[in-house]
Amino acid sequence: MENISAAPETQIKETSFLSLNPSTLEVIGEVANTSREEIDDKIEKAQKAQKRWAARPDAERKEIILKVAEALQQNSKHLAAWITREQGKPLSGPGANFEMQACVGWTQVPASLDVPEEIVFEDETRKDILYRNPIGVVAAIAPWNWPLMIAIWQIIPSLRMGNAVVIKPSEYTTFCTQEMIKVINTVLPEDILQVITGRGEVGSYLTSHPEIGKIMFTGSIATGKKVIEASVKNMARLTLECGGNDAGIILPGFDVSKHIDQLFWAAFLNMGQTCACLKRLYVHENDYEKVVKALTDYSSHIPMGDGADEASILGPIQNKMQYDKILDLILDSEKNGADVLFRGQKPDLEGYFIPVTLIGNVDNGHRIVDEEQFGPVLPIIQYKTLEEAITKANNSENGLGASVWSDDLNEAQKVAAQLQAGTVWINQHGAIHPLVPFGGAKQSGYGVEFGIEGLKAVSLPKVISIKK
Repeated sequence: MENISAAPETQIKETSFLSLNPSTLEVIGEVANTSREEIDDKIEKAQKAQKRWAARPDAERKEIILKVAEALQQNSKHLAAWITREQGKPLSGPGANFEMQACVGWTQVPASLDVPEEIVFEDETRKDILYRNPIGVVAAIAPWNWPLMIAIWQIIPSLRMGNAVVIKPSEYTTFCTQEMIKVINTVLPEDILQVITGRGEVGSYLTSHPEIGKIMFTGSIATGKKVIEASVKNMARLTLECGGNDAGIILPGFDVSKHIDQLFWAAFLNMGQTCACLKRLYVHENDYEKVVKALTDYSSHIPMGDGADEASILGPIQNKMQYDKILDLILDSEKNGADVLFRGQKPDLEGYFIPVTLIGNVDNGHRIVDEEQFGPVLPIIQYKTLEEAITKANNSENGLGASVWSDDLNEAQKVAAQLQAGTVWINQHGAIHPLVPFGGAKQSGYGVEFGIEGLKAVSLPKVISIKK
């Protein structure tokens, strides 16, 4: 999602560019590219603030973060309106207000958790104690699909463990993220959370900066690899969430009617612009028509339009780059013999709208199946045997999430155990939780977020070994 070069000497050439409302294409404002000198200054301030922040008692840091949650709650309507205006997701349904409630929850939970020292070994001769110390300054690269929620995932655990954060929002959703940072900084001590803005070269300079100790990134595989290259300059620790092409398998005989709501939103939450959305659906040939009909009937009743209209439940694609990519994948599938099983009604608006689209007569090997479309398009693939479905589901460079849908939970768990993904859901998909570790397998990244494991990931283990 970001275009980050690994070279720290990259020049920041542009001074500014425009941000657009994806529903109306109106200009929201001009985004400045933060200069290298400004980035240096912000990192230096963050370093000094981090030492003061880490010196505070743990209970005090927890109390401050809980006050951050209160501030987010108090400003949730204001921030949700900004999300809708710049990111595009509707206020209604699982949209901008939903995102803001997630921001509050994912702030409260880390503040409620403790990571105490641990006696890892003790006998009559020695005692070894494992402590978790702050890393220093964390560089956070936030994406455009959930610009506030994912920024919170990066910011709050880092602060909770005594770090400072310098965050770069996506170039496509700068203003809404900045608005949230303003709210958070009414509570936090000065300089502990800094924001820089701009295109990929700004992120390049930040991630390769010698004073960065940890990088948290959510985005594409290609950009994730560039972040890895950048980290060679500073040996920064990494947490990478590089997207997914999540597969779902419906086991034979599944009563889809009981779960159609969950199945639809598994694929089309945030217009499919979610890393852990269902992006490939494998259905037994005997159940294919039934599943297609259920999804078609449900999809035809979900209204799409400008997210500011409370009647809208689905909104636009966030930016033209992604819009063009999705249209290209749909066109390619049609050229190669795919069937458009359903195409929803496109609203009469100028924005980047693509209606919900169900694609049939496709298989592994088609681009629409093999590539992460990251949009409101779902290829539905028929299979004859479960072994075939499992093999095809695993045939991907991605491994973020997967799901199994069945009325037989024991059978579903057997299939889930064979799927290559960081999380496999049963009769749900993308159901993340702030206490449950979340991360990818294969090229979907490494490291985990959320819960105790997520807090450990933004700290340094230190052992003190005592000879008795």
